[in-house]
Parts: sequence; C-alpha cells; structure tokens
Amino acid sequence: MSAGRVLFLVSTLALAATVVVVTVGDARAIGLPVLGAYVAVLLAGVMIPRLAMFAPVMHRLPGTRQEIALTFDDGPNPASTREVLAQLAHFEAHATFFVLGEKVRAAPEVLREIANAGHAIGIHGDWHDRLFSLRHPNRMVADIERALAAVAAVTGKRPTLFRPPIGHVSPRTAAAARRLGLTLVAWSVRGRDGLAGATTEAVQRRVLAGLRPGAIVLLHDAAERGERAPAGVAALPAILEEAARRGLRCVSISPSGVQS
Repeated sequence: MSAGRVLFLVSTLALAATVVVVTVGDARAIGLPVLGAYVAVLLAGVMIPRLAMFAPVMHRLPGTRQEIALTFDDGPNPASTREVLAQLAHFEAHATFFVLGEKVRAAPEVLREIANAGHAIGIHGDWHDRLFSLRHPNRMVADIERALAAVAAVTGKRPTLFRPPIGHVSPRTAAAARRLGLTLVAWSVRGRDGLAGATTEAVQRRVLAGLRPGAIVLLHDAAERGERAPAGVAALPAILEEAARRGLRCVSISPSGVQS
C-alpha cells in the first residue's frame, strides 16, 4: 500500500473519530481544524500524483537498472515534436509521448512518425482540460475514449498509458482510468518547461538535479496552446548528453515497466 493511501486511510479514521467524540459545544473548536486538515490531505492526494492516494500511479521505473524514461506532454506539433524526434534519434534514445487527441487529429502524420521511430505513445486527454480532475466520470471517460480513438485510428494500436492533464489524480480520475484499463503515469523529475517564462538553463538544471536510475522525466514537446516551442526542446540535447555521460539508457514506458 502506498504512503499516500495510508495517509488517506489514517486521516479518514481521524475525521470519523472526531465526529464521534466531539460534543456540540466544542465541535467548532475541534471539528473545523480536523476537517480543514482532512481537506488539505485530499487536495495533496489530487495534486501530488506520486502519492498514489486514490490509485496506483507509476512515477518511477521498476528495478535498479541504469535506465531513465523521458516523457513528453501536449503534442504532437509539426515543428517542435519533430525537433524532439530528431534529437532522440541522434542519441539513439527512446521516449514516451503523452498526446492530446485534438492535436493528433490535426497532425496525424507526426504521430505516425513518433510510432515509426519506436517510441511509446500514451494519452494526455482529448484536449488540455485544466479542470479534468473535477469533471463527471462519464465526461472523463468520453474525453479519454476520444483520445484513444484518435491514436488508434493513426497507429492501429490503443494506448494503455494515461497522464491526466496537469497530472492531477482525483478519485474520479482514478475511477475513469480503472474503467478503461489504463495505467496512470506521473513523474519523479519535472523540467517545468511548459511555463511560458521557462528558460533552457533552468530546465536543464532542474532535470539534471534529479537524473538518476529509475527517473521518469516530465518535459513537453509542444506548448499547451499555440505554436511556441517549450524550453525543454532546446534543453533536450544537454539532458541527453548528460544521461549518456552517466551511463543512463533512455527507454520508453510500458504498463508493466519499460521497453527498449
């Protein structure tokens, strides 16, 4: 059982015990702080996916091999994704792309290039809905299914990996993933290159600080909206060079672990 799941169960029991023992007179003084703490725990579980509070979430590669997984969100984009693909090919590195259904429909040939290069493909939603974790489960499932269908129409394969928009994993997100048989994937290192003000140097510094065996690295091959190339695209060569220097092989993710 994950630490996040244990925290959830313990905090739930604490809240239940508080409800039982407080009297009418001291309910506000005792109950409200406990309730506030409980809500804070739930929010942490949603916003920090590696806690795996509501469902199993892959945030590191299994085993102790000298491997890392580079992952890219928010594509495909005809310009910036192809630049990422070229850099990966130069270093003979594999990666995992979490794509948006609407962008796949707009640039199916780029997704086909990702697949033909041997990289893994997961989904990141049909569009980048920042409130995805709050949506009704049926709406979540419909959104995910549209993205799955978009990828399958191009590659002939149905993805099994899912990184929710923003990475938030609510109980509803977890239920939708279970219903569709998807593996939730988070990260152990993030470049924060999706931010408009991110710099190449800052992205490199953040990623290299956490570049160790088993790391799952979150980068972007496209901007969430618009045609701007994320800073991670320019930072990628230095990241790949340092990974090679440290003897770390870049692999793609599969539901059971990794694949070359």
